[in-house]
Amino acid sequence: MKVLLNKIASATRNCKLAREVTLSPTVAAEEGSVVAVRALDRKNVYNELEDVHGRMATVNEGDIIAGVLGERRALHGYIGIVPSQVKVGDILHLLNLGGVVGLCTSFNPDVGPACRVEVLGQVLTFPHLGERRGVPASIKANALPSADHVDRSVPIVAISGTCMNAGKTFAACEIIRGLTQRGLRVGAAKLTGVSLRRDTLKMEDVGAVRALSFNDAGIVSTRRQTSLPVARGLVKALNEVVHGVGVDVIIVELGDGVMGEYGVEEILRAKDLMTLTKVHVLCANDPVGAWGAAKYFGEDLGLAISVISGPQTDNAVGRTFVEESLGLPAINARTQGDALAAKVAELIGANPRA
Repeated sequence: MKVLLNKIASATRNCKLAREVTLSPTVAAEEGSVVAVRALDRKNVYNELEDVHGRMATVNEGDIIAGVLGERRALHGYIGIVPSQVKVGDILHLLNLGGVVGLCTSFNPDVGPACRVEVLGQVLTFPHLGERRGVPASIKANALPSADHVDRSVPIVAISGTCMNAGKTFAACEIIRGLTQRGLRVGAAKLTGVSLRRDTLKMEDVGAVRALSFNDAGIVSTRRQTSLPVARGLVKALNEVVHGVGVDVIIVELGDGVMGEYGVEEILRAKDLMTLTKVHVLCANDPVGAWGAAKYFGEDLGLAISVISGPQTDNAVGRTFVEESLGLPAINARTQGDALAAKVAELIGANPRA
């Protein structure tokens, strides 16, 4: 059966789908499978979908959407799973703005119940010219390889947070902008989280010569088992010369919080990556989060926090607590972006290109 898609979610972009696709009635119930679904609701909040170009579009009742089967475990969003079986006619849900599709098992009241979708079938691709038999589409196609170790890298700057919505992407972008203005070629990556192009597009907008995410590695949502090999693969890819361009520094954002379900801790405990990480910016929402993160990094992980940013540093009260109680630099990305970039440049010993 052929259908005309109203929307192609950004999570599918490895597959490079056309607007008209062929569907199979047999659905592979596994993370990464690309499916066509029909929206059954029109929500007033959390009602948009990001397309493959990064454009946000309102989801309307009746829209036929290409999405990707996957899980999500977000404190401020939805929790969802991939059912053991998926059949045409099943009712699933849109779990995020990037087009992740699964069975919602819990939701945050701020976003309301997830948009229901009806499964229409598995999208097929035809990778071999002239062949009429389709292959079940998966975002694992054309994916960057994972890796089991990283031996060398340009300096890595890691940005993590006490929770989602702690200002990590904003801090990453201010650092990228500032280092780019200093003449450095910056590579960037979103290492953990759930599939969405928005953050890596922002990184490119402020100067990153290349910005990757776990979605480029064929992963729709990271977890403990996948985060570390995928992160290593992305770091190795950013160290490669692409179209004659290499990078001087790599900025990586660890989506979600340092304690969570997306595998951030596994990356923080990886000695090969942490040895190559020269700066660690921690974004905290409040004093307890800043204090707990400093204790967790120092006593449990054996790592040093270089700078604290995020809402905790929004005014002098928060910054004074960080500096006097924790003995750490406090630099707010929103009001002191230039100072934050300057501090990072100092810590990595940046040598601008002539």
